[in-house]
Amino acid sequence: MTGIAHPGLAARTAAWAEEAGWDGMVVVDSQNLSGDPYVALALAAKETTSFGLGTGVTNPATRHPAVTASSIATVQAESGGRAMLGIGRGDSALAHLGLAPAPVRVFEDYLRRLQVYLRGEDLELEQPGDDGNGAGLRGVETLGLAGTPATSRIHWLRPEQPKVPVEVAATGPKVLAAAARHADRVLVAVGAEPDRVAWAIETARAAAPDRDLAFGAFVNAVAHPDPDVARSLATGAMSTFTRFSIMHGEISGPVDEEQREVMQSVRQSYDMQLHTRGSSPQAKALTPEFIDRFGAVGRPEVVVDRLRALVDLGIERIIAVGPAAPFLRDEAADAARCFADDVLPAIRG
Repeated sequence: MTGIAHPGLAARTAAWAEEAGWDGMVVVDSQNLSGDPYVALALAAKETTSFGLGTGVTNPATRHPAVTASSIATVQAESGGRAMLGIGRGDSALAHLGLAPAPVRVFEDYLRRLQVYLRGEDLELEQPGDDGNGAGLRGVETLGLAGTPATSRIHWLRPEQPKVPVEVAATGPKVLAAAARHADRVLVAVGAEPDRVAWAIETARAAAPDRDLAFGAFVNAVAHPDPDVARSLATGAMSTFTRFSIMHGEISGPVDEEQREVMQSVRQSYDMQLHTRGSSPQAKALTPEFIDRFGAVGRPEVVVDRLRALVDLGIERIIAVGPAAPFLRDEAADAARCFADDVLPAIRG
Protein backbone atom coordinates (compact mmCIF):
# COMPACT_ATOMS: atom_id res chain seq x y z
CA MET A 1 0.00 0.00 0.00
CA THR A 2 1.00 3.65 -0.32
CA GLY A 3 1.26 6.05 2.59
CA ILE A 4 2.29 9.60 3.39
CA ALA A 5 5.27 10.56 5.53
CA HIS A 6 3.40 13.13 7.61
CA PRO A 7 4.81 13.33 11.14
CA GLY A 8 2.99 10.93 13.43
CA LEU A 9 0.94 9.36 10.63
CA ALA A 10 3.29 6.90 8.92
CA ALA A 11 3.97 4.84 12.05
CA ARG A 12 0.26 4.59 12.92
CA THR A 13 -0.64 3.69 9.36
CA ALA A 14 2.04 0.99 9.22
CA ALA A 15 0.89 -0.55 12.50
CA TRP A 16 -2.73 -0.63 11.31
CA ALA A 17 -1.80 -2.01 7.89
CA GLU A 18 0.34 -4.82 9.28
CA GLU A 19 -2.49 -5.83 11.62
CA ALA A 20 -4.95 -5.67 8.70
CA GLY A 21 -2.87 -8.10 6.65
CA TRP A 22 -0.87 -5.89 4.29
CA ASP A 23 2.68 -6.97 3.43
CA GLY A 24 4.22 -3.51 3.39
CA MET A 25 3.94 0.21 2.79
CA VAL A 26 5.75 2.77 0.68
CA VAL A 27 5.77 6.49 1.45
CA VAL A 28 6.12 9.36 -0.96
CA ASP A 29 9.26 11.50 -1.15
CA SER A 30 8.08 15.01 -1.98
CA GLN A 31 9.70 17.45 0.40
CA ASN A 32 7.31 20.36 -0.17
CA LEU A 33 4.20 18.22 0.27
CA SER A 34 5.18 15.62 2.86
CA GLY A 35 7.60 14.91 5.69
CA ASP A 36 10.93 13.13 5.39
CA PRO A 37 10.36 9.58 4.14
CA TYR A 38 13.35 8.00 5.84
CA VAL A 39 12.41 9.36 9.26
CA ALA A 40 8.86 8.10 8.67
CA LEU A 41 10.06 4.64 7.63
CA ALA A 42 12.41 4.35 10.62
CA LEU A 43 9.55 5.24 12.96
CA ALA A 44 7.27 2.76 11.18
CA ALA A 45 9.92 0.07 11.60
CA LYS A 46 9.62 0.37 15.39
CA GLU A 47 5.85 -0.15 15.26
CA THR A 48 5.94 -3.27 13.04
CA THR A 49 7.64 -6.65 12.96
CA SER A 50 7.54 -8.16 9.46
CA PHE A 51 6.13 -5.27 7.46
CA GLY A 52 8.04 -4.17 4.32
CA LEU A 53 9.04 -0.48 4.24
CA GLY A 54 10.11 1.60 1.26
CA THR A 55 10.02 4.82 -0.69
CA GLY A 56 7.29 5.18 -3.27
CA VAL A 57 9.19 6.90 -4.83
CA THR A 58 12.32 9.02 -4.36
CA ASN A 59 14.18 10.78 -7.18
CA PRO A 60 17.73 11.45 -8.46
CA ALA A 61 17.72 15.21 -7.94
CA THR A 62 17.06 16.16 -4.33
CA ARG A 63 19.70 13.92 -2.74
CA HIS A 64 23.17 12.74 -3.72
CA PRO A 65 23.17 8.96 -4.35
CA ALA A 66 25.43 8.46 -1.32
CA VAL A 67 22.87 10.25 0.86
CA THR A 68 19.98 8.21 -0.55
CA ALA A 69 21.90 4.97 -0.09
CA SER A 70 22.91 5.83 3.47
CA SER A 71 19.37 6.88 4.38
CA ILE A 72 17.64 3.74 3.13
CA ALA A 73 20.46 1.54 4.50
CA THR A 74 19.76 3.08 7.91
CA VAL A 75 16.12 2.02 7.59
CA GLN A 76 17.36 -1.43 6.56
CA ALA A 77 19.46 -1.67 9.71
CA GLU A 78 16.73 -0.37 12.03
CA SER A 79 14.05 -2.63 10.52
CA GLY A 80 16.10 -5.81 10.48
CA GLY A 81 16.29 -6.04 6.69
CA ARG A 82 12.78 -4.96 5.68
CA ALA A 83 13.65 -1.90 3.58
CA MET A 84 13.38 -1.32 -0.15
CA LEU A 85 14.18 1.73 -2.24
CA GLY A 86 11.69 2.82 -4.86
CA ILE A 87 12.95 5.49 -7.24
CA GLY A 88 11.73 7.29 -10.35
CA ARG A 89 12.78 10.32 -12.40
CA GLY A 90 10.94 12.69 -10.08
CA ASP A 91 7.65 14.54 -10.35
CA SER A 92 6.07 16.71 -7.65
CA ALA A 93 9.30 16.89 -5.63
CA LEU A 94 11.02 18.52 -8.59
CA ALA A 95 8.03 20.53 -9.81
CA HIS A 96 7.88 22.33 -6.48
CA LEU A 97 11.51 23.37 -7.02
CA GLY A 98 10.74 24.60 -10.52
CA LEU A 99 12.32 21.57 -12.20
CA ALA A 100 11.19 18.91 -14.68
CA PRO A 101 11.88 15.18 -14.18
CA ALA A 102 15.51 14.15 -14.53
CA PRO A 103 16.67 13.30 -18.06
CA VAL A 104 16.94 9.56 -18.61
CA ARG A 105 20.73 9.81 -19.06
CA VAL A 106 21.10 11.52 -15.67
CA PHE A 107 18.67 9.08 -14.07
CA GLU A 108 20.47 6.01 -15.36
CA ASP A 109 23.85 7.27 -14.17
CA TYR A 110 22.33 7.94 -10.76
CA LEU A 111 21.00 4.36 -10.64
CA ARG A 112 24.45 3.02 -11.46
CA ARG A 113 26.10 5.02 -8.68
CA LEU A 114 23.32 4.25 -6.20
CA GLN A 115 23.70 0.50 -6.66
CA VAL A 116 27.46 0.74 -6.10
CA TYR A 117 26.94 2.57 -2.83
CA LEU A 118 24.29 0.12 -1.65
CA ARG A 119 26.63 -2.79 -2.33
CA GLY A 120 29.24 -1.14 -0.11
CA GLU A 121 31.68 -0.86 -3.00
CA ASP A 122 34.06 1.91 -4.04
CA LEU A 123 32.94 4.56 -6.49
CA GLU A 124 35.06 7.01 -8.40
CA LEU A 125 35.20 10.49 -6.90
CA GLU A 126 33.21 13.20 -8.61
CA GLN A 127 35.03 15.84 -10.59
CA PRO A 128 34.17 19.55 -10.74
CA GLY A 129 31.73 20.15 -13.56
CA ASP A 130 30.15 16.68 -13.36
CA ASP A 131 26.50 16.78 -14.37
CA GLY A 132 25.30 15.36 -11.08
CA ASN A 133 24.36 16.29 -7.53
CA GLY A 134 27.76 17.94 -7.00
CA ALA A 135 27.55 20.16 -10.06
CA GLY A 136 28.90 23.66 -9.46
CA LEU A 137 31.13 22.66 -6.52
CA ARG A 138 34.91 22.78 -6.38
CA GLY A 139 37.16 19.74 -6.02
CA VAL A 140 38.43 18.73 -2.59
CA GLU A 141 42.02 19.12 -3.81
CA THR A 142 41.58 22.90 -3.66
CA LEU A 143 41.63 22.68 0.16
CA GLY A 144 45.30 21.67 0.40
CA LEU A 145 44.60 18.74 2.73
CA ALA A 146 47.36 16.34 3.73
CA GLY A 147 45.13 13.42 2.73
CA THR A 148 41.83 12.89 0.96
CA PRO A 149 39.71 9.82 0.12
CA ALA A 150 40.81 8.03 -3.04
CA THR A 151 37.29 6.73 -3.64
CA SER A 152 33.80 7.22 -2.27
CA ARG A 153 31.98 4.52 -0.35
CA ILE A 154 29.62 4.05 2.60
CA HIS A 155 31.99 2.76 5.28
CA TRP A 156 29.48 2.10 8.03
CA LEU A 157 27.46 -0.61 6.23
CA ARG A 158 27.33 -3.82 8.24
CA PRO A 159 28.74 -6.86 6.39
CA GLU A 160 25.85 -9.05 7.57
CA GLN A 161 23.19 -6.57 6.45
CA PRO A 162 21.39 -7.59 3.23
CA LYS A 163 21.69 -5.13 0.39
CA VAL A 164 18.62 -2.90 0.01
CA PRO A 165 16.78 -3.83 -3.22
CA VAL A 166 16.26 -1.00 -5.69
CA GLU A 167 12.88 -0.85 -7.44
CA VAL A 168 12.58 1.53 -10.37
CA ALA A 169 9.19 3.01 -11.26
CA ALA A 170 8.96 3.17 -15.04
CA THR A 171 6.36 4.11 -17.63
CA GLY A 172 7.99 5.02 -20.94
CA PRO A 173 10.25 2.74 -23.00
CA LYS A 174 13.50 4.60 -22.20
CA VAL A 175 12.97 4.45 -18.46
CA LEU A 176 11.77 0.84 -18.69
CA ALA A 177 15.05 0.05 -20.45
CA ALA A 178 17.11 1.85 -17.80
CA ALA A 179 15.21 0.01 -15.09
CA ALA A 180 15.82 -3.31 -16.82
CA ARG A 181 19.56 -2.64 -16.86
CA HIS A 182 19.96 -1.48 -13.25
CA ALA A 183 16.98 -2.31 -11.02
CA ASP A 184 16.50 -5.26 -8.71
CA ARG A 185 12.82 -5.00 -9.64
CA VAL A 186 11.05 -3.08 -12.40
CA LEU A 187 7.91 -1.36 -11.12
CA VAL A 188 5.71 -0.73 -14.13
CA ALA A 189 3.45 2.30 -13.80
CA VAL A 190 1.15 2.11 -16.79
CA GLY A 191 -2.15 1.30 -15.12
CA ALA A 192 -3.76 -2.08 -14.58
CA GLU A 193 -5.03 -2.95 -18.05
CA PRO A 194 -3.36 -6.28 -18.90
CA ASP A 195 -2.41 -5.29 -22.45
CA ARG A 196 -0.56 -2.21 -21.21
CA VAL A 197 1.19 -4.07 -18.41
CA ALA A 198 2.22 -6.84 -20.83
CA TRP A 199 3.65 -4.18 -23.16
CA ALA A 200 5.74 -2.73 -20.34
CA ILE A 201 7.06 -6.14 -19.31
CA GLU A 202 7.99 -7.04 -22.88
CA THR A 203 9.69 -3.66 -23.41
CA ALA A 204 11.82 -4.09 -20.30
CA ARG A 205 12.78 -7.67 -21.14
CA ALA A 206 13.81 -6.66 -24.65
CA ALA A 207 16.17 -4.04 -23.21
CA ALA A 208 18.01 -6.52 -20.99
CA PRO A 209 17.57 -10.02 -22.45
CA ASP A 210 20.43 -11.45 -20.39
CA ARG A 211 18.96 -10.43 -17.03
CA ASP A 212 16.36 -12.43 -15.10
CA LEU A 213 14.06 -9.51 -14.36
CA ALA A 214 11.59 -9.24 -11.50
CA PHE A 215 8.47 -7.13 -11.96
CA GLY A 216 6.09 -5.21 -9.77
CA ALA A 217 3.41 -2.66 -10.56
CA PHE A 218 1.86 0.48 -9.19
CA VAL A 219 -1.90 0.00 -9.47
CA ASN A 220 -4.69 2.40 -8.63
CA ALA A 221 -6.77 -0.03 -6.59
CA VAL A 222 -9.90 0.88 -4.64
CA ALA A 223 -12.53 -1.63 -3.53
CA HIS A 224 -15.99 -0.61 -2.33
CA PRO A 225 -19.46 -2.21 -2.51
CA ASP A 226 -20.61 0.85 -4.46
CA PRO A 227 -18.62 1.12 -7.73
CA ASP A 228 -19.39 4.84 -8.03
CA VAL A 229 -17.90 5.49 -4.60
CA ALA A 230 -14.83 3.44 -5.53
CA ARG A 231 -14.37 5.51 -8.68
CA SER A 232 -14.71 8.80 -6.83
CA LEU A 233 -12.09 7.71 -4.31
CA ALA A 234 -9.67 6.62 -7.04
CA THR A 235 -9.70 9.68 -9.30
CA GLY A 236 -7.18 11.90 -7.51
CA ALA A 237 -4.28 9.47 -7.50
CA MET A 238 -5.30 7.95 -10.83
CA SER A 239 -5.04 11.32 -12.56
CA THR A 240 -1.38 11.46 -11.48
CA PHE A 241 -0.58 7.98 -12.80
CA THR A 242 -2.50 8.68 -16.00
CA ARG A 243 -0.36 11.74 -16.62
CA PHE A 244 2.81 9.65 -16.34
CA SER A 245 1.78 7.87 -19.55
CA ILE A 246 1.58 11.13 -21.48
CA MET A 247 3.85 13.42 -19.46
CA HIS A 248 5.84 14.71 -22.43
CA GLY A 249 3.01 14.57 -24.97
CA GLU A 250 3.63 11.13 -26.47
CA ILE A 251 1.60 8.26 -25.02
CA SER A 252 3.43 5.24 -23.65
CA GLY A 253 1.88 1.84 -24.26
CA PRO A 254 -1.11 0.70 -26.29
CA VAL A 255 -4.32 2.78 -26.09
CA ASP A 256 -7.46 3.22 -28.13
CA GLU A 257 -8.90 6.55 -29.22
CA GLU A 258 -11.11 6.96 -26.16
CA GLN A 259 -8.18 6.42 -23.81
CA ARG A 260 -6.03 8.77 -25.87
CA GLU A 261 -8.58 11.56 -25.55
CA VAL A 262 -8.81 11.15 -21.77
CA MET A 263 -5.03 11.10 -21.36
CA GLN A 264 -4.66 14.21 -23.47
CA SER A 265 -7.33 15.94 -21.42
CA VAL A 266 -5.57 15.00 -18.17
CA ARG A 267 -2.26 16.37 -19.43
CA GLN A 268 -3.77 19.61 -20.72
CA SER A 269 -5.68 20.28 -17.50
CA TYR A 270 -3.07 19.07 -14.97
CA ASP A 271 -2.57 21.53 -12.11
CA MET A 272 0.45 20.57 -10.01
CA GLN A 273 -0.90 22.72 -7.19
CA LEU A 274 -3.72 20.16 -6.94
CA HIS A 275 -1.46 17.12 -7.35
CA THR A 276 -3.34 13.86 -6.53
CA ARG A 277 -6.44 15.78 -5.48
CA GLY A 278 -9.82 14.31 -6.28
CA SER A 279 -11.20 17.83 -6.65
CA SER A 280 -8.66 18.77 -9.34
CA PRO A 281 -9.50 19.45 -12.99
CA GLN A 282 -7.30 16.52 -14.02
CA ALA A 283 -9.28 14.15 -11.79
CA LYS A 284 -12.54 15.40 -13.27
CA ALA A 285 -11.20 14.61 -16.75
CA LEU A 286 -11.34 10.88 -15.99
CA THR A 287 -14.44 9.11 -17.28
CA PRO A 288 -16.01 6.10 -15.52
CA GLU A 289 -15.06 3.92 -18.50
CA PHE A 290 -11.44 5.05 -18.34
CA ILE A 291 -11.26 4.49 -14.59
CA ASP A 292 -12.58 0.95 -14.95
CA ARG A 293 -9.96 0.14 -17.58
CA PHE A 294 -6.94 1.95 -16.16
CA GLY A 295 -7.28 0.79 -12.56
CA ALA A 296 -8.51 -2.03 -10.35
CA VAL A 297 -11.56 -0.19 -9.09
CA GLY A 298 -15.05 -1.26 -8.04
CA ARG A 299 -16.62 -4.10 -6.13
CA PRO A 300 -14.13 -6.44 -4.39
CA GLU A 301 -14.59 -9.27 -6.90
CA VAL A 302 -13.79 -6.89 -9.78
CA VAL A 303 -10.62 -5.72 -8.06
CA VAL A 304 -9.56 -9.29 -7.31
CA ASP A 305 -10.04 -10.41 -10.92
CA ARG A 306 -7.98 -7.51 -12.24
CA LEU A 307 -5.12 -8.01 -9.79
CA ARG A 308 -5.05 -11.76 -10.46
CA ALA A 309 -4.72 -11.01 -14.18
CA LEU A 310 -1.61 -8.97 -13.44
CA VAL A 311 -0.13 -11.73 -11.32
CA ASP A 312 -0.70 -14.13 -14.22
CA LEU A 313 1.40 -11.79 -16.42
CA GLY A 314 4.37 -12.10 -14.06
CA ILE A 315 3.80 -9.23 -11.65
CA GLU A 316 5.24 -10.39 -8.33
CA ARG A 317 4.60 -7.29 -6.25
CA ILE A 318 1.66 -4.92 -6.42
CA ILE A 319 1.75 -1.50 -4.81
CA ALA A 320 -1.89 -0.59 -4.37
CA VAL A 321 -2.51 3.14 -4.67
CA GLY A 322 -5.70 3.87 -2.78
CA PRO A 323 -7.82 6.94 -2.13
CA ALA A 324 -6.13 10.33 -2.28
CA ALA A 325 -7.25 13.52 -0.54
CA PRO A 326 -9.67 15.11 -0.37
CA PHE A 327 -12.16 12.35 0.28
CA LEU A 328 -14.92 11.57 2.72
CA ARG A 329 -13.25 9.90 5.69
CA ASP A 330 -16.04 7.37 6.26
CA GLU A 331 -16.06 6.25 2.62
CA ALA A 332 -12.27 5.98 2.50
CA ALA A 333 -12.27 3.98 5.72
CA ASP A 334 -14.94 1.67 4.29
CA ALA A 335 -12.80 1.17 1.19
CA ALA A 336 -9.72 0.39 3.28
CA ARG A 337 -11.61 -2.22 5.29
CA CYS A 338 -13.15 -3.67 2.15
CA PHE A 339 -9.73 -4.09 0.54
CA ALA A 340 -8.21 -5.66 3.65
CA ASP A 341 -11.15 -7.99 4.33
CA ASP A 342 -12.25 -8.99 0.84
CA VAL A 343 -9.36 -8.39 -1.57
CA LEU A 344 -6.14 -9.27 0.26
CA PRO A 345 -7.27 -12.77 1.37
CA ALA A 346 -8.55 -13.60 -2.12
CA ILE A 347 -5.32 -12.50 -3.77
CA ARG A 348 -3.22 -14.53 -1.38
CA GLY A 349 -5.51 -17.51 -1.74
